[in-house]
Amino acid sequence: MTTTTAVTLNGVTKRYGEVQAVAGVDLTIRSGEVVALLGPNGAGKSTTLEMLLGLVRPDQGTVQVYGASPTDAIAAGQVGVMLQSGGIIEDAKVGELLNLVGGLHHDPLPVSDALQCAGIEDLANRKMKGLSGGQKQRVRFAMAIIPQPDLIVLDEPTTGMDVESRRDFWASMHAETARGRTVLFATHYLEEADSYADRVVLMRHGRIVADGTAAQIKAGVSGRTIRATVPGADLATLASLPGVRTVETRGDVVLLQCADSDDTLRYLLTSTPAHDIEVTSADLEDAVLALSTEALSAEEETLT
Repeated sequence: MTTTTAVTLNGVTKRYGEVQAVAGVDLTIRSGEVVALLGPNGAGKSTTLEMLLGLVRPDQGTVQVYGASPTDAIAAGQVGVMLQSGGIIEDAKVGELLNLVGGLHHDPLPVSDALQCAGIEDLANRKMKGLSGGQKQRVRFAMAIIPQPDLIVLDEPTTGMDVESRRDFWASMHAETARGRTVLFATHYLEEADSYADRVVLMRHGRIVADGTAAQIKAGVSGRTIRATVPGADLATLASLPGVRTVETRGDVVLLQCADSDDTLRYLLTSTPAHDIEVTSADLEDAVLALSTEALSAEEETLT
């Protein structure tokens, strides 16, 4: 690798008509990091990736990949890309397609190795049009690693995969990151970000609203979740307790999101027949929802 910095975005903005897709993003990714890009639909994730890949020009700001422009880095084979969708030659066999991709690069990974890394050796002679959505994603992964890139960019990489295929995919990715490759992936599966990313970047309305390890982001959200079996629970009373944010019921089981779990626990233990009580800290999904809500509230206050 030519530099310890893989990706640098400085003051990057992009607007489509009245829509501000990206609104001043500053982001640095170090070589060897595995970074998850999270956010709801319309957060600006895909546009950010498109600018990183040189598919879209920013209106303002600069984008560099290993100290060069995105197009130069891609031309040098430093970037492998696995997009969620995109045109694939449906009548081509998998092996033929990978040979075609390999012919575009000066030092490609042998096709047999790419097939093995992606776990699709048995698909080499299958036509693309006969593959499932998950299998096509595995082929896209094989295409992404053929250049033997320093940086792998993945947009919703496990869409269409079943649970076993997703597990196998991330096992393959572990092998790639063990070689020191940098990985940037956008996903809606928060457990993937929690399990596999060194760092989580959360976007909302074109801005970065959180950046840190999954543990740091979870630690930054106060509160606990109390799960208890409470026969005949008075939901109105529970919802009115100080510090209780939300109340959900599943039969006799009550889920309480609490800013102050101590007071709520005292009430449950002294004033209700509660049992089987569990108290857990915020998970990544809770943290993302809380941070997104805070960002939305801040935006509304700015507008008013």
